[in-house]
Amino acid sequence: MKFRMRLLSSAVLIGALAACGGGNDDDDGDATPSSVSLSLLGRYSSGQFDAAAAEIPAFDADSQRGFVVNAQAGVLDVLDLSDPSMPVRLASIDANAIAAGATVNSVAIANGVIAVAIQAAVKTDPGFVGFYRADDLSAIGSVKVGALPDMLIFTPDGRKVLVANEGEPSDDYQTDPQGSISIVDVSDLADITVRTAGFTAFDADAAALRSAGVRIYGPGASVAQDLEPEYIAVSSDGATAWAVLQENNALARIDIATATVLEIKPLGFKDHGLADNGYGSSNAFDASDEEGGAINIRNWAGVRGLYHPDAIAAYSAGGQTYLVSANEGDARAWGEDNPAYWAGDTSLGFVEEFRVKHLVNATGFDVRAGDDLPPQLRALAAGALLNPVTFGYCGATVGNPGACRDDEQLGRLNVTWTMGFRTDAGGAPVLFDASGVENPAGDRLMYDALYSFGARSFSIRDEDGTLVFDSGDAIERFIASDACLAGADRDIACRDFFNSGHDEGDALDSRSDAKGPEPEGLAIGRIGDKTFLFLGLERMGGVLVYDITDPRAPVRIDYLNTREDWTTEDPGTVLATVGDLGPEGLAFISADDSPTGEPLLMVGNEVSGTTAIYRVERTF
Repeated sequence: MKFRMRLLSSAVLIGALAACGGGNDDDDGDATPSSVSLSLLGRYSSGQFDAAAAEIPAFDADSQRGFVVNAQAGVLDVLDLSDPSMPVRLASIDANAIAAGATVNSVAIANGVIAVAIQAAVKTDPGFVGFYRADDLSAIGSVKVGALPDMLIFTPDGRKVLVANEGEPSDDYQTDPQGSISIVDVSDLADITVRTAGFTAFDADAAALRSAGVRIYGPGASVAQDLEPEYIAVSSDGATAWAVLQENNALARIDIATATVLEIKPLGFKDHGLADNGYGSSNAFDASDEEGGAINIRNWAGVRGLYHPDAIAAYSAGGQTYLVSANEGDARAWGEDNPAYWAGDTSLGFVEEFRVKHLVNATGFDVRAGDDLPPQLRALAAGALLNPVTFGYCGATVGNPGACRDDEQLGRLNVTWTMGFRTDAGGAPVLFDASGVENPAGDRLMYDALYSFGARSFSIRDEDGTLVFDSGDAIERFIASDACLAGADRDIACRDFFNSGHDEGDALDSRSDAKGPEPEGLAIGRIGDKTFLFLGLERMGGVLVYDITDPRAPVRIDYLNTREDWTTEDPGTVLATVGDLGPEGLAFISADDSPTGEPLLMVGNEVSGTTAIYRVERTF
C-alpha cells in the first residue's frame, strides 16, 4: 500500500474546536496572540531511513506520552515527552498480538484510551481497531472493522471512534473490498460495539455520480467497491462526519447517530489556466522537472488539477463549520511491478498515470508498449491527440500535439488518461483519425483537457462541501521566493531546492512533473480567539503555518523546514545530521495539555524516521 497521512488525533480536533482554557503554569494559555512561529524543540529518531518508521503522532496529556505509528516495524512507538526537548522511547505496542502479520496505520487518543487502526496481513481482509490504556499500555480489547482501516478519529466527547476503511484493491485488482466508515462505540469499554456506514445504497446511482463528477472508474467495481475513504473530520457537536474519498475526488457526509452516509459530493477540479482564481492568487504551477534548473511557475490552459485531498479537519468560525483539506493528489497504480500487466494482461492491474508526451504522441501509443503503456488505455484506442483550440498556445495543431509534448512544456507532467478525452452522450469515446478529423472508424482519442493529480494547495470548504478558499499557487510561489528559508536556523534558500524530493540530494525541481510540494498532512490549533493551520509538505518538507480564523481570508505567517542536508546524494548515509524529511502526520498540543505550558506541534517524518517536537512561539 502507499503510505499516506492518516490521522488528525482527537487531541488536535478538540484543541481546534475549543478555545484553550487558562492552563497549568502558563499565564498566557487563554490569551490571543497576534501571531505564532515555529522553532525546533526536540527530536526522536528511530534510526530508519525511508522505511515509514515515523508516520502518525498523537499525544496523551495525562501520561505526557507521545504515540507514533512505526509502520516499518508494525508497532506503535511510545515516547516519554515529559521533557519534549529530549523525547525518549519507552516501549512499543505490537499489533501482531491482535493479528499476525498486521500493520499499524493510525492512532488516536481520548480520555486516556488509545485507539489503533490495524491492517490485516492481507490488506483486502477485514482489519481491526485495538484499544489500550495510555498510562500503562495494557490492552482493553479489539474489534473487527472493514478492509484497510487507514485512519481513525474520536468524536469530541471521546465516546465514539470513526474509522476510514479504505478498502484498496489487491495489486492485480481481482479482489476489491468495499470502502466504508466504521463507527465504534467505546462509551462502555467492557462492551465495545461497531456499526458500519457503507456505500451500497449508492450502487444504483453510479451513472448519476459519474455525471456529477465523482470518479468511479475501477475495473468492474461497484460504487461501494470503488469509493475509498481516506480521512475523516468530525463536527464539534459530534453529530456529523465528513470522509474524504481521495481517489474518487469526492466527499461523503455521514450521520454519526444512524451510521448512514447521507450524500456523496464531487470536489471538482482546479483550472490551472486561471490567472486569478478568485481567492487572491493564481492557479499557476510548475509542470516540468526538465527545465535546466529553472523554476517555471505559469498558467497552463486546459490543464486541470484534481483536488484529491488527503488530510481533512473541521473547525468552527462565526458559528459555522468549515473543512480544511491538504490537496495531495493520488493516482491508482496497481500491478505496476508485474511485467505481465505491461505486456498487455488487463486482468493483472490498473495504472491510470501516464506522462503527457506519451499520451499524445502523434505516432500512437505502441511506442510505449511493453514499457509503461497501460493495457486498458490501449484497449480504448491506438493513440491520442490534443484539441488545438485549447492547446494551440503550446503548439498543438490539428493532428499534431506539437511542442506541447516537449519536456520543458507539458511533456513530463503526469496525468490520468481516464479523463479529459471527448465522449458522446453515452460516455463512449468520440474517435478521430490520425490527421485529427472526427471519424467513427478512427483510432485516436481527442483530449480537450488534461487532468493532473492534486491541487498543490490547501482548501477550505463549508459544511456542504462548497469551496470558499483555495491557496492557488501560493505554496509554490513562496517556496520559490527569497522569503523562504529552510533549516532549523533558517539559513538555507528554499529556491535552491524548489520542489525537491527526499530520496536524493540536489533534487531541485524533481517533483514538479508529479504533485509538486505535495501538501498532505495537517493539524489545526486554537490559541485564544484565533485558529491556526499547520500544513505539512510531504515532498519539499517543512510545515507551513496559516491563520485561518477567517476561513475566506487565510494568512500565511510562518514556515519551518528542519531538513539540514540537501546535497548528499543518499540522505540515508547522513541520517544523524540530515534533519527531518517527509512530514506525514501532525498533532497540535494545546498550552493546557503541554508538558511545558506552551503550545507544541508533533510531526512524524516518514522518510527520516524522526518525530520532531516544535515549539509554537506566540507573539503578543
